[in-house]
Amino acid sequence: MPEPQRIVVLFSDTGGGHRSAAEAIAEAIELEFPGRFHTRLVDAFKAYAPTPLNQSPAMYPEIMRRPRTWGLAYRLSNGHQRGRVITAVFWPYVRKAAQRLVQEVPADIFVSVHPLFIAPVLKALGPVRPPFVAVVTDLVSTHALWYHHQLDACCVPTQIALDRALAFGLRPDQVRLVGLPVANRFCMPVGDRTQLCRDLGWPVDRPTVLVVGGGGGMGPLYETARAVARGGGRFALAVVAGRNEALRRRLEAAHWDVPTMIYGFERRIPEMMRAARVLVTKAGPSTIAEALNAGLPMVLYSYLPGQEEGNAAYVVEIGAGVWAPGAEATAAAVRGWLARPEDVERAARAAQAAARPEAAKTVARLLATHTESRVVVRPATVRAAVEPQT
Repeated sequence: MPEPQRIVVLFSDTGGGHRSAAEAIAEAIELEFPGRFHTRLVDAFKAYAPTPLNQSPAMYPEIMRRPRTWGLAYRLSNGHQRGRVITAVFWPYVRKAAQRLVQEVPADIFVSVHPLFIAPVLKALGPVRPPFVAVVTDLVSTHALWYHHQLDACCVPTQIALDRALAFGLRPDQVRLVGLPVANRFCMPVGDRTQLCRDLGWPVDRPTVLVVGGGGGMGPLYETARAVARGGGRFALAVVAGRNEALRRRLEAAHWDVPTMIYGFERRIPEMMRAARVLVTKAGPSTIAEALNAGLPMVLYSYLPGQEEGNAAYVVEIGAGVWAPGAEATAAAVRGWLARPEDVERAARAAQAAARPEAAKTVARLLATHTESRVVVRPATVRAAVEPQT
């Protein structure tokens, strides 16, 4: 039996979307090609980046408390020429780390779901190298660093991202529109909503509004949920605080004007999305992709400046949701939708039309094709390509 080919997926825990996409790709590879590949996920910042970049995952929550500063830095660095300058300036600083990564983690194909790893690892691999594929995990406002001209393939989630790839100089044959990879459990048919509600312990005689803030329970979740529930109504509320225990306790201590279920970190989010009638969330790319797969209309209350800026407009443009920043505006939008069930149904159909539940499997098949069509580089060859640059 031939030895499994090695796929290395580079990610970072700077936000939940990168890890989620990496795990979804690894899952899809095993579902599509059981036993044929050995897939290894590498947190490249944490395991290989020099100080202080190796602290980026730990510092990320603090950085996100200054969204305007982050957004400004994102915009100032986001350009074709600026990207090349940044890569050149930082190469001496990250060179040894990138070279150590390709020596210690040999692969028959590299995949990056984070833009900052693409240029350094490609440079460290040298001219004779295994295939390298980027899987873009931002929906619309994609950074120039995603689009490196030496990529063997660049998988993008939306037509807008594809157009940006071409504008930044990639060839049409390098770019594939696949969608955003999410875990297989988010890609199931909607099924029987009434039975899902029963299984979750939700009311079956009224619609449930699902309020989420990501795994960390970030953003004005408490104020938003309280505003939606204020004054009562014939609906229920399910609020997911994620790993934010302080937020969960605060939510549980509150008095609610509608039937309200409070949750911490949840593994049943896919079932909740399929059971709910409306989702209230920030405009994170993974959450949007998951909601589209569930045919779940969205009310978006915030976004992270920079890579999430275009997400709200995208959701509104495809008809799958509304943009309503601020707790009171969010509450008004939710109540307006619940008063017009036909609008909710229309948005649900638009979400399903825009969904790409096969994204992760499509990426898996693309990776398999690239490992078959290219002569891969074994560790000794990789070292030979790297050593002259030291």
